[in-house]
Amino acid sequence: MTRGGVLLPATDSRRWLERPTPTIAAVVPAYNEEERIGGVIDAIRQSGVADQLIVVSDGSTDRTYEIARKDRGVEAYQLSQNLGKAGAMFMGALRARTDCILFLDADLMGLTPDHVHRLVHPIRERQADMAVGTFCGGRFLTDLAQTIAPAITGQRVVSRDFFLSLPGISDVRYGVEMAIGFHARRQGLRISNVVLHGVTHPMKEEKLGPLKGSLARLKMYYEMGRYVAVSSLRTYDEPETRRSAYPHNRRI
Repeated sequence: MTRGGVLLPATDSRRWLERPTPTIAAVVPAYNEEERIGGVIDAIRQSGVADQLIVVSDGSTDRTYEIARKDRGVEAYQLSQNLGKAGAMFMGALRARTDCILFLDADLMGLTPDHVHRLVHPIRERQADMAVGTFCGGRFLTDLAQTIAPAITGQRVVSRDFFLSLPGISDVRYGVEMAIGFHARRQGLRISNVVLHGVTHPMKEEKLGPLKGSLARLKMYYEMGRYVAVSSLRTYDEPETRRSAYPHNRRI
């Protein structure tokens, strides 16, 4: 079903379970990741698990979009303005033509085709409704962060219908991982945790410098905390949230 040119999710977000093998689109939201996006694309492509490979450059001002676009196996999109991580993920999900979505961050280091295989495996084998990847053995600080708060990981596989049904998901920016986890628990999804040995990513302070990086980190934590605070006050009504999940259709 469509509304305003947007493909709406089905009422049953687990309909993909009826297929012999669920189809998977890899969606990589990216902002100024020209140095690392190529390695992530290579790992996904070499794994052979993705029926679609989508990169959404979230208003990047470097060569992120150009690098992704040069790869024939990639559907690359450049957003005219920065919508935040959730907005970029939402745009990629809208363009997916698959049952499930593999979300991966664009700044991953140490990612291999085997990591991608293992993250997708619980979904392909019907062992879980959502698979979540956490770092281990990459770097001490990133390992520690995900040990303390594993829910904030950006590496996961989930059904497209479920993701698109989440209320206001396009507007929560860095609160997107909190939102996915919150509604997954509310709906009783089976969640499989997959350890990604040797995978890590650079700290914001390394990307942007000490001052700008620290400010960006505080902004990220604020957006996460804001979602937690708002969701704790919101009355959850499944039929209403499914009807109101698409207040508008943003243009790329």
